[in-house]
Amino acid sequence: MANTQNQQNVQQEQDIKQLLKVRREKLAALQEAGKDPFLITKFDVTHHSQEIKDNFDTLEGSKVSIAGRVMSKRVMGKASFCNVQDLQGNIQSYVARDSIGEEPYADFKKYDVGDIVGIEGEVFKTKTGEISVHASKVTLMSKSLQILPEKYHGLVNTDIRYRQRYTDLIMNEEVKKTFVMRSKIISSIRRYLDGQGFLEVETPILVSNAGGAAARPFETHYNALDEDVKLRISLELYLKRLIVGGMERVYEIGRVFRNEGLDTRHNPEFTLMELYQAYTDYNGMMDLTENMFRHVAKEVCGTTTIPYGDVEIDLGKPFERITMVEAVKKYTGIDFDAVPDTAAAKKLADEKEVHYEDRHTKGDIINLFFEEFVEEHLVQPTFVMDHPVEISPLTKRKPDKPEYVERFELFITAREMCNAYSELNDPIDQRERFKAQEAALAAGDEEANTTDEDFMNALEIGMPPTGGIGYGIDRLVMLLTNSPAIRDVLLFPTMKSLGGKD
Repeated sequence: MANTQNQQNVQQEQDIKQLLKVRREKLAALQEAGKDPFLITKFDVTHHSQEIKDNFDTLEGSKVSIAGRVMSKRVMGKASFCNVQDLQGNIQSYVARDSIGEEPYADFKKYDVGDIVGIEGEVFKTKTGEISVHASKVTLMSKSLQILPEKYHGLVNTDIRYRQRYTDLIMNEEVKKTFVMRSKIISSIRRYLDGQGFLEVETPILVSNAGGAAARPFETHYNALDEDVKLRISLELYLKRLIVGGMERVYEIGRVFRNEGLDTRHNPEFTLMELYQAYTDYNGMMDLTENMFRHVAKEVCGTTTIPYGDVEIDLGKPFERITMVEAVKKYTGIDFDAVPDTAAAKKLADEKEVHYEDRHTKGDIINLFFEEFVEEHLVQPTFVMDHPVEISPLTKRKPDKPEYVERFELFITAREMCNAYSELNDPIDQRERFKAQEAALAAGDEEANTTDEDFMNALEIGMPPTGGIGYGIDRLVMLLTNSPAIRDVLLFPTMKSLGGKD
């Protein structure tokens, strides 16, 4: 059985090599005849496939020019059909010898699936009722020298799909729709924020101090300055500098880089949006977030009821709001407000088999309980508020409960969608928080922040009360496109190299 399979594999490889050889021979023949497709520099496209189908009543009998990739071809003597795929979808073309000429038709019959063509012709409907273009001229603009996957099964190998996204986009219509949706989602966010008076800005990617989040940075060397630098892990500290400078509402959508693992929710390089608004707090950020998510869903999806996996997410009703301590109590029965100190918290962790490190304090253990027992239940939109100060080094304390801070995370489908603060603007408190982070770093926490002296200088100049928030754009796109993994919404996700090549 194994030998038979091996023989089939060898035969298949030989067949493919022969087909590839034939394609190159066809190109050489075209070039020798003075018909090199790669010398063509432009083609005037007047219409796309779906546009023709949607407007058939007005376009019937009209001349159009379409362009795209040949996805199938049926040669039937003096007349043939081909299917052309463009940005909007597919459309059939009827190509007859008497309409385009004998020599061009002979050339057309040699075209392959995968070739890129331009077709000029008249819109009509076939006897079977299919809207088509009756070609009067066919122009070969690019000769495909590779073989596309078999069309009925598409491209199903997940690894190849991610590595060769260009092929994936050709073969899987739903994939293309996802990335069109991604673009529309980001555009909708921009429109919403611009309408709220926010300014879009850009801040450095290469930084000397990668702060603003708990993550390990990528490091590199700046040759011109002979300095070691890092790729940013967040956008926060530079955007806050702009708030200090008087730019009251700012946002940035940009790539950030975290030297961490890969899974269905994480990619080391991802798109983050952060925004900061002066003279508001985390309650203002909650209102903005709820309104923005609702706005984007309506504008891009046409509804606030979003299917995700086997559940429906309701973005139309008010999002639940619960403190972290309340959430832990709800799902474990333990009220950490009644837990007196770190020793008692560690004892509870031991009883519940929650792993912690020696350096962890009561606040860290509350967060560990939340991650272990609560997150999986937060399917519908839920704001989890008032985190322990130990895990929130850049956040303003609650005046009535200084061991907690004015912070929230939004969870949907058991995933964190965003993280927001009433920003810490007390430079003395901030320096103490940085000292605590430095101590954690020294104790082995590779994700701890280090003191950013220029940022401290900015705070000492004075930052107004400010609300700030960071959104994982990729996770929002996953939600609104019903995509199970982050790689499904990244055009070119991070992949392990194959023999030094990607």
